[in-house]
Amino acid sequence: MRCPFCGNDDTQVKDSRPTEDGASIRRRRQCPACAGRFTTFERVQLRELTLVKKSGKREPFDRDKLARSIEIACRKRPVEPERIERLVNGVVRQLESLGEAEIEADVVGELVMAALKALDPVAYIRFASVYRDFREAKDFETFVGGLSEAVNGVKGSKGDGAD
Repeated sequence: MRCPFCGNDDTQVKDSRPTEDGASIRRRRQCPACAGRFTTFERVQLRELTLVKKSGKREPFDRDKLARSIEIACRKRPVEPERIERLVNGVVRQLESLGEAEIEADVVGELVMAALKALDPVAYIRFASVYRDFREAKDFETFVGGLSEAVNGVKGSKGDGAD
């Protein structure tokens, strides 16, 4: 593994352990050249996935890009990095279990939206604003209004007596 600090090709593994969800191995490494320490994650990749964009363009599925977009949606929210990692692992497992080598970008977006909705409502709205390409305030209003109706509909059906 190449050192991200000095570029040395020979780094040493100091500690290895499985992640909390058991989907990957966390390795602490140290570079003998610059003494820099860093962490890597090793995970099983069942198949090469290709993402089919709305434009028809095909590109290799990039797990790190997916993780970055979810991290951006969760920025400054009370969401632990481990929960984001579990969410990303879950989405990737779902994609791999589809059994298809080519995945439509919409499928990935909808899986992420469903996972974020359960994780954090603000992160969900942030992600939706980019994924659904909100262009004006009315787009937000319509989307959030739909969420409010769904929440109020659930509360109202419980017969809580709130008038």
